[in-house]
Amino acid sequence: MKKLIIIFFILPFVLSIYSNASEHNDRQGGGTMSNQNKNIEKATFAGGCFWCMEHPFEKLDGVTEVISGYTGGHKINPTYEEVSAGGTGHAEVVQITYDSDKVAYADLLDVYWRQIDPTDAGGSFVDRGSQYRSAIFYHDDEQKRLAELSKENLDKSGRYDKPIVTEVVKFSKFHKAEEYHQDYYKKHRLKYEYYRYRSGRDQYLRRIWDNRLDTKSGFQKPSDKELREKLTPIQYEVTQKDGTERAFHNEYWDNKKEGIYVDMVSGEPLFTSLDKYDSKTGWPSFTKPIEPDAVVEKEDKSFFSVRTEVTSKHADSHLGHVFNDGPKPTGLRYCINSASLRFIPKEDLEKEGYGKYKRFFQ
Repeated sequence: MKKLIIIFFILPFVLSIYSNASEHNDRQGGGTMSNQNKNIEKATFAGGCFWCMEHPFEKLDGVTEVISGYTGGHKINPTYEEVSAGGTGHAEVVQITYDSDKVAYADLLDVYWRQIDPTDAGGSFVDRGSQYRSAIFYHDDEQKRLAELSKENLDKSGRYDKPIVTEVVKFSKFHKAEEYHQDYYKKHRLKYEYYRYRSGRDQYLRRIWDNRLDTKSGFQKPSDKELREKLTPIQYEVTQKDGTERAFHNEYWDNKKEGIYVDMVSGEPLFTSLDKYDSKTGWPSFTKPIEPDAVVEKEDKSFFSVRTEVTSKHADSHLGHVFNDGPKPTGLRYCINSASLRFIPKEDLEKEGYGKYKRFFQ
């Protein structure tokens, strides 16, 4: 009984000390969860089958997580079978967690429109029914404003010969889909690629969006058909399917010539020979990219580990990964597949259109 009485009187005092310490830590920048994550926001998009909607957003720098799920309906904790049957009111969606300091909501909208047919009121491609409708579920008034403005501008662009019917509606509650749906494109790649091709999604998106220059950079990503004709099988596998070539059996792992390395797909400059070194791994390795923003880094959770994937900025080509075991001065090792690169010797820079990079070798 005496022990209980002592605890009864001491406990409030201990809690008070802990509370004051926490407040002091917050004031000193120790970082509460809310302070640390003040720029972390969520976006929710419906664009038909959620398998096809994860990958485009996961590639973006600043996006930390993309989860498949359901929203927009009345059923609590719905199952895939219930949603796909069409009786819950829910739509298949992806919910994106992102750092607004690194990627803007407007950028997410731009990626979103490039994944869907916004003129289809009856579903999405081969998947029919309201559960496969296209919709933007806004989380606040600013997202609503940007979504409606983006939709209006796209509607006026003349890109489509039918009106845009994509809904802009207020977000309510997100229900995470079953685990086997998460990252389906990674777990069941062949089944996913077969489904995606048969759905008609890629054919439609190529017709609407492909062969258009990035007006800011001037670099162009060819259509998938052109890439299959232009690239060797290993180049296509690496750049488009996140593949990896064999160590010590690739074109540039031991290349010692001076020049720059550009994206095999788009031609955008990526690395220089001045930052290349022998990492003893059997792949071309660099301490840094040719420009600070030349590549995009993205968390990669495949193969039961967490790595940092490296992609090209404009063509979104898979290049390789970056590790923290490199030499000074950066301490980084950009481990890159030769199959994703084209080497341009320094003496050919001018005639190849990369004359401004001659300065690196003067």
